[in-house]
Amino acid sequence: MAQFDLPVEQLREYRSFEREPADFDDRWRGTLQAARRHDPVISSHPFDNALAAVDCWDVRFAGFAGEPVAGWFSRPAGVPLSAELPVVVEYLGYGRGRGLPHERLLWTAAGCAHLLVDSRGQGGHYGSGGDTPDSGPVPPSAPGVVTRGILDHENHYYRRLLTDAARAVDAARALPGTDAGAVIVAGNSQGGLLSLAAAGLVPDVAACLTSAPFLCHPARALQITEAAPWEELVQYLSVYRDAEAAVMRTLSYVDGIALARRALAPAHFATGLRDTVCPPSTVFAAFNAYGEHSDTNVSRRIEIYPFNHHEGGDAVNTRRQLDWLAGLGLTPALPAPLVFT
Repeated sequence: MAQFDLPVEQLREYRSFEREPADFDDRWRGTLQAARRHDPVISSHPFDNALAAVDCWDVRFAGFAGEPVAGWFSRPAGVPLSAELPVVVEYLGYGRGRGLPHERLLWTAAGCAHLLVDSRGQGGHYGSGGDTPDSGPVPPSAPGVVTRGILDHENHYYRRLLTDAARAVDAARALPGTDAGAVIVAGNSQGGLLSLAAAGLVPDVAACLTSAPFLCHPARALQITEAAPWEELVQYLSVYRDAEAAVMRTLSYVDGIALARRALAPAHFATGLRDTVCPPSTVFAAFNAYGEHSDTNVSRRIEIYPFNHHEGGDAVNTRRQLDWLAGLGLTPALPAPLVFT
């Protein structure tokens, strides 16, 4: 795929002028207040991950409406729980579940605590499966999850998933051995949307890492791509031909741009200029809106990968994230390297 979106000079200025619902803040405030009537951590049990360098717990935390959401909580082995570490709350891409705890070791290897959050009702597309059911109503929808309950925000799947993302931050702060003031939210694609949501709904997180965030500027994305998962919305609207207004209104409550506007934490974005899944103009629209509801200048940067698709910067971007977090003082100091003689 060649570059298909706007030139970089235009991307740097590109914004969405879609109107937010007047009750956006009230609806999300009410949803989170209801969810927070429940203690954040439901259960936490040590889990044998067969690894000598990482301690692991199988966690259930209270997500939307207090419903249990699975997660893997990990810390570097041998570090006492009395040592409060920065904690990375990581969200997953579309269709993936939390899998097995030895699959994602980057953040514990960097010296952080790590909460890997399962995605309710997902896990059957790739990876090693998920463990959290979605209890919401399921009226007729296209295959996948993005059109579940799409005609009404109250029933929409992403209302539940974004609430889970915010509550995962609450859970991370309540777990032992974490620094409540050093919660980092992170994710790619759908996980990038969820990290934006967590930063917007829980604006006192310490940092936001978001790569190729999904569901930003839906009106734009639906004009220029039919790549999955957008194709599910196209398929749905091709059948329910009179539903466009209701669908777009529902999506306006979970648009990553609206959530980004409310964020206050420093943010690190990334996009591939050949990405048809999360087109660069939609990512830049979120980046350019990030923190604009704040009275002060919110720190943000974006990495651009001109020759990459949805994989973006991959491991190169991960290293840039690590360096960026170190510059913020949010990763533990590294020991001096061993010198071989």
